[in-house]
Amino acid sequence: MKKSIFVKVLTILSAAVLLIASFAGCAGNESGTSNSTASTADKADSSTADVVYRTLDEIKSSGKIKIGVFSDKNPFGYVDENGEYQGYDVYFANRLVKDLGVDVEFVSTEAASRVEFLETGKVDVVLANFTVTDERAEKVDFALPYMNVALGVVSPDSRVIKSLDELKADDEVIVITGTTAETYLTEKYPNIKLQKYDTYANAKTALENGQAAAWANDNTEVIAYALQNKGYTVGIPELGSKDTIAPAVSKGNKTLLDWINSEIEALGKENFFHADYEATLTGTYGSDYEEKLVVEGGKVN
Repeated sequence: MKKSIFVKVLTILSAAVLLIASFAGCAGNESGTSNSTASTADKADSSTADVVYRTLDEIKSSGKIKIGVFSDKNPFGYVDENGEYQGYDVYFANRLVKDLGVDVEFVSTEAASRVEFLETGKVDVVLANFTVTDERAEKVDFALPYMNVALGVVSPDSRVIKSLDELKADDEVIVITGTTAETYLTEKYPNIKLQKYDTYANAKTALENGQAAAWANDNTEVIAYALQNKGYTVGIPELGSKDTIAPAVSKGNKTLLDWINSEIEALGKENFFHADYEATLTGTYGSDYEEKLVVEGGKVN
């Protein structure tokens, strides 16, 4: 009799344990799907569950690539009167798209958003006059370069700034948030007062309204601005170190990075980037700057 009662108690306890385990399993996965499907299926390492980028094969399968470009930085990336993206970076982007065999979705970005757009998977590639720096390389992966660049400073003809030492205590310098100019001046000249803007359009307006003594940015940008707008001179054509411009992809997206690098090398054999310059930049810079600015096939002179 006692043995029968003991067996019944064990049976009841076993059933209770199974029931609790069943509820725990449901609580751990409310969607009812297996936890084994939670990680990204086609990423080799299960630790990449939080990866947001699309591999080269995924982009090809989707039939479309998303490329971050500027929409207000003529002549590198801008929207023309017909609503079409144009410029040096866009010319390159269109060739990438053609050779990849997919459609393109251009995504307008600001300078400060370039890293974020890659980290969140909003774009697959950034082609937005992106200067390569060690700090940025910790967050994104840069491909081979396709352009040389340095910092420059443009100011009104009424008071051309030829050295940062000429700035007075109450003078302010315009910079674009998230650019190398902002970083450089903050680190090297912390006493200089900065006016920070998110867009190039607002920076130009501020300069034209006399709100600052000068505007510091990529020398390609300020040279273009001075050539296109009378009354302004690039008093400092090169400031700091010489750097390069390159495409960027999300950190760890090796398949896409490798393909872009191979593409840049292949395009170099046909002098593609010189053709790009002549199609998009000659009207602004003339031929004098071509050899100084163009990097062909990823090989910096």
